[in-house]
Amino acid sequence: MLFFLENNTFIDTEKGIDISLPLTNDSENPIAWYVDKPVFEPVRANGFIGSVQEGGAVNFRNIFFNPHGHGTHTECLGHITQEVYSVNQSLKSYFFAAEVISVTPEQIGGDLLITEKCFPTLNKNFDALIIRTLPNELSKKHKNYSSSNPAYLHLNVINFLEKHGVKHLLIDLPSVDKEEDGGALAFHHAFWKVPENPQFDKTITELIFVADEVQDGEYILNLQTAPFENDASPSRPLLFQIYKK
Repeated sequence: MLFFLENNTFIDTEKGIDISLPLTNDSENPIAWYVDKPVFEPVRANGFIGSVQEGGAVNFRNIFFNPHGHGTHTECLGHITQEVYSVNQSLKSYFFAAEVISVTPEQIGGDLLITEKCFPTLNKNFDALIIRTLPNELSKKHKNYSSSNPAYLHLNVINFLEKHGVKHLLIDLPSVDKEEDGGALAFHHAFWKVPENPQFDKTITELIFVADEVQDGEYILNLQTAPFENDASPSRPLLFQIYKK
């Protein structure tokens, strides 16, 4: 189905590009923050077995996971506030003008940092920024990030986001902040302006994966989240290429 935008442009809603990582029950699931892998297990109670393979009538499984530590998730400012605000209440729109930008983190001291100068000069605004880090290794799909000190964002990237009006930040790393920072979460606080001026309409999505064949540039983003009343929820961001008539 074609959906027409302004300026004689349109998207094909049947050609969405999924940039999420699924929640799985095997070693392929990415892991962060020292959590164990997700657990999918049949319900077993009073002679009932929630597994057709084991003789049950239906598959009826419990799933144990952590939104922040297992796969693609979207979070709101409730991640760092005393009151646990819900991303399900914070995210009220679901389609956004988006820009995909590939960046190569800089080696600074013992860390890999994404700084403001890693980004190109752009003369436009966009609602959402999708950051693909280079090299874009397939291991991102199943890596255990715990104790690996992955790349993170320098505070000066806030300048780039504010200059271009970005409200939704998506990245293929487990966090926008340094893995071990003593609980400071400086970038989270600066992005959501907590506590001085809390930004309830902004989101951060982490642990995405943008395949190599997806070119840098303009897209329409459909940011889908599960309706969890929690600071973070599993999510499925979809990109749609913009075509001209």
